[in-house]
Amino acid sequence: MRLRVEFTTEPFDLDEAPAHAVVARRVIEGAALDAVDVGPFGNTAEGGADAVLAAVDALLRRSLTAGATRVSLQINVVEEGDR
Repeated sequence: MRLRVEFTTEPFDLDEAPAHAVVARRVIEGAALDAVDVGPFGNTAEGGADAVLAAVDALLRRSLTAGATRVSLQINVVEEGDR
């Protein structure tokens, strides 16, 4: 099964990326995922279910430790035709 995760961390800082956002992006970029797209207001990545779930666990733990006060995320099953 393939999953797509979309996430944001808060609080936002429009002048520069806060530490929690940098940490979250590093986790996702370093995970065994593909179709990674990071942006200033949202991030997405796709991969196998085990890889996505492991990355989400690390993302939550590390971004909260780095100062995130809220992490919003959505996980969807990716159907073959959705790619």
